Amino acid sequence: MLNYYLHYVMSLYGNLMKKSLIITIITLGSLLTSLVHSAENLSIERIFSAPALYGTTPRLVQLSPDGQRVTFIRAKQTDTNRFDLWEYNIKEQRSRLLFDADDLHQGDENLSDEEKARRERMRLSGSGIVSYKWSADGKALLFPLAGDAFYYRLGDKKAQRLLATPEFETDIKFSPKGNYISFIRDQNIVIMHIATGTETAITTSGGGNIKFGMAEFVAQEEMSRLTGYWWSPNEAHIAFTRIDETPVDIIKRSEIYAERIAMIEQKYPKAGTPNVLVDLFVQDINQAKRVEVDLGKQEDIYLPRVKWTNNPDVLSYQVQSRDQQTLTLNTFSLSKQATKTLLTERSNTWVNLHNDLTFLKEQNAFIWRSERDGFSHLYLYANDGKLIKQLTKGDYVVTDIAAHDEANGMLYISARKDTPLEAHLYALDINTTSMTRITQPGKFHTVQFSRDASIYANTFSDINTPPQTGLYRADGSFITWLDENAVDTSHPLQPFYGNWVTPDFGTITTEDDTSLYYRLYKPAKITGKHPVIVYHYGGPIAQVVTNRWGGNRGLMFQYWAQQGYVVFSIDNRGSNYRGKAFEDPIYKNMGEIEVQDQKLGVDFLRTLEFVDPNKIGVYGHSYGGYMSLMAMFKAPEYFSVGVSGAPVTDWRLYDTHYTERYMGNPNVDKAAYDASSVFPYANNLQGDLLIYHGMADDNVLFTHATKLYKHLQDNAKLFHVMDYPGKKHSIRGKNTQIHMFKTITHHFDTYLK
Repeated sequence: MLNYYLHYVMSLYGNLMKKSLIITIITLGSLLTSLVHSAENLSIERIFSAPALYGTTPRLVQLSPDGQRVTFIRAKQTDTNRFDLWEYNIKEQRSRLLFDADDLHQGDENLSDEEKARRERMRLSGSGIVSYKWSADGKALLFPLAGDAFYYRLGDKKAQRLLATPEFETDIKFSPKGNYISFIRDQNIVIMHIATGTETAITTSGGGNIKFGMAEFVAQEEMSRLTGYWWSPNEAHIAFTRIDETPVDIIKRSEIYAERIAMIEQKYPKAGTPNVLVDLFVQDINQAKRVEVDLGKQEDIYLPRVKWTNNPDVLSYQVQSRDQQTLTLNTFSLSKQATKTLLTERSNTWVNLHNDLTFLKEQNAFIWRSERDGFSHLYLYANDGKLIKQLTKGDYVVTDIAAHDEANGMLYISARKDTPLEAHLYALDINTTSMTRITQPGKFHTVQFSRDASIYANTFSDINTPPQTGLYRADGSFITWLDENAVDTSHPLQPFYGNWVTPDFGTITTEDDTSLYYRLYKPAKITGKHPVIVYHYGGPIAQVVTNRWGGNRGLMFQYWAQQGYVVFSIDNRGSNYRGKAFEDPIYKNMGEIEVQDQKLGVDFLRTLEFVDPNKIGVYGHSYGGYMSLMAMFKAPEYFSVGVSGAPVTDWRLYDTHYTERYMGNPNVDKAAYDASSVFPYANNLQGDLLIYHGMADDNVLFTHATKLYKHLQDNAKLFHVMDYPGKKHSIRGKNTQIHMFKTITHHFDTYLK
C-alpha cells in the first residue's frame, strides 16, 4: 500500500487569490523554444513504448565507497523493462556499459514465488540487473540475476558467477569486509567465503512455518524492512530473526491466470488476527555459538528495525507495540549479555517508523529522528540515552539523513523546509544547528552521497522536465553530468512539447485554516465547459502534489488534458509531509476527512468558468481506489463517474500493521471499521463506476473486489469491471498498462464526455 501514488508539483509563486495561491510553472528557455518547433500528439501506446519518453534516466544511482565512480542501472533502448549495469568513471569523465544482462543470462528469468513476492514488496519491476551492491572497500560489485549471484572485482575482465544452483537464493549481501557473501536459501541463512567458495549454513532448521533471516509479510510491505539478518561491523557475528508463522491465519485465495487457476494458501495476518512470533538472535560465524536477545515479556510485538552500532559488541534494535503507540530503541551487549532501553517514543494515535538512526564514530552519541514536537526532526543523544539537544526545529519535516561528515561536524539532510512540495538537500552544522539549503529551488532533488560525504549524485526534476543526474561537491558546486538528459532535438520527449500543458498549482483553505495543495491541468484547447478527472491517492505515507516528474501516469495527465479534460489533484488531510497534526484526522476514521477535502477541491473547480460542474470524475489506485469508491458512494452529487483500481473495500480484510496503525483493532473498534468500510454507503451509487483489479493480487486481495461485486449485484446496482488475470497489485507489463489506461480513458470518454 505504501508506494502507489504519484509525485508532482510547484515551482514559482504567483498571485494570492481568495481561495488559492496560484503558482504558474515557468519552463526553461530551451523548452519554450521547442514548443514553437514541435507539435506531436501523445498517444497511450507511445507513452508506454520504447524508447522511454523520460529519456535515459539512470536508476539505483550509487557512489562507490572510494568515491571514484558512480554506478547505476539503465533500461535498454529497445526494452524499457530490461536493465543493464552501467558506471561513470569520475577520473575518466565517461560512462560505459559495465554488464549487459543479456550477456550474462539468456531466456526467461523464472523467479521463485518468494522472490516474486519480495520484488513486489520492494516495488522492483523489470528484468535483468534490477539491484546490486558495492563491497565496503569499493573494490567489488555483487548483483543477483535469474536466481544466482554474480561477483565482479574491479579490474577483472568479466563477472564471476558465485551461485549457480537449482535453488533460488534471495536477499544476497556482502559481508562488511567483503570476504563473504550471504543469502537466504530454503528459509535458512547461508554464507559463502568468496576466495574459497566454501559455504557455511548459519541456520539449518528453517522450513514450513519457521523462517530464519527473512522478513515477514507485514515487515516487508508495511515497515519497509526487507531483510531479517545483519552482519556485525567486524564480520564476526550475524544478528538474525527467527519468525514462526504458526499463529498466522491461512487464507485460501485463487490466483486466476489466463489458462489456469492456482489455489493459494497464504499466511496473511488480517487486522485483528495473530501476527508471526518473532525472536532475535546473534551468532558467532566461526564458533557457531548463538545467543538470544531479550525482546521483552510481551510476545505480540513488532521488530521494525535492527542495526549494529559502530561497536561490534553492541547491537541496536527497535520494538514497537501491537497498537503502534509505543516505540522503544534498545541495545544489546554481547559481552555483558544485557539489554538497555535508550529512548521511548509515544503517541495517542500512532508512531511513524523511520530509518534515521546514525551512530557517531568520534563522539559517544547518536542522531535520532522523532515527531515528538509535531514535525519530523532530528535529535542528538548520548549513547546512554540522554538527550543532548534538538538539531532541527520548525513547521516542516526532515525526511532523511543523506550523509554525515563527522570530521567537520556537518550533517547533510533532506527536508521540506522551503516548501512541502520539493525535497531539498541542506547542510546542518551539528554544533550551531544552523541550516543552509544546498540544492536549487524549483526542482525536486534526490541525492546519494559518497561514504566520506565529499561528493554526491543528485537526480532532480520538475513537473515539466524529466530527471537529470549530476555529480556535485558537498557544497553544491557542480562537477559533471552523469546524465544531463536534456530535452533537445534528439530527445524522445521533445516532439511532444509543442502540445505540452503546463499545470497551475495553488492552495485551498479548509474550515480550520489548513492549506491544501493542488495541481490543475487545463485542457490544451479551452472551448466552453470541460469535464474533469480528479486523480487522488488520499491515504497516509503518500503525497500526490509535488514539483516532480510524474512518470508515465504523469504523461497520462498530459494526454487527458490534450483530449479536452481538466485534470485535478489535491492532497487531503491524512497524507504525508505536512506534520503529524495533518495526518492524525484519519485515526479510526478513514474515508471521512479525505472525502471532505476532496469535495472542497470540487467546490473550487466549480468556480472555474471552463469546468462543467456536472461532469466531474474521480480515479485512483490502491488507497486511491478505496477513495474513488468512498467519493462515489458518499458524495454522488460531486462525482458522477469513477474509476477504482485495486481498492480496499473492507479494512478487516487488510493486514495488521497498516490497518491497525490507523484504525485500531477491529475486535475493539468495531464501529470504526464499520464506518470506514465502503459497504454501508454502496447503495448510494448513482454514477458510472469502473472497478479493476489484479486477479493474483496478494496485497489488496482480489476478495476486496469480489465482495463488492456481490454486494452491488445483490442490490441491483449497475457497475463496470475489468480484471487482469495473473496480475499482482501493481498490474505491471507494457501491454497490460496500455490496455488498462485505454480502458480507463474509454470509461471517462463514454460516461463523462
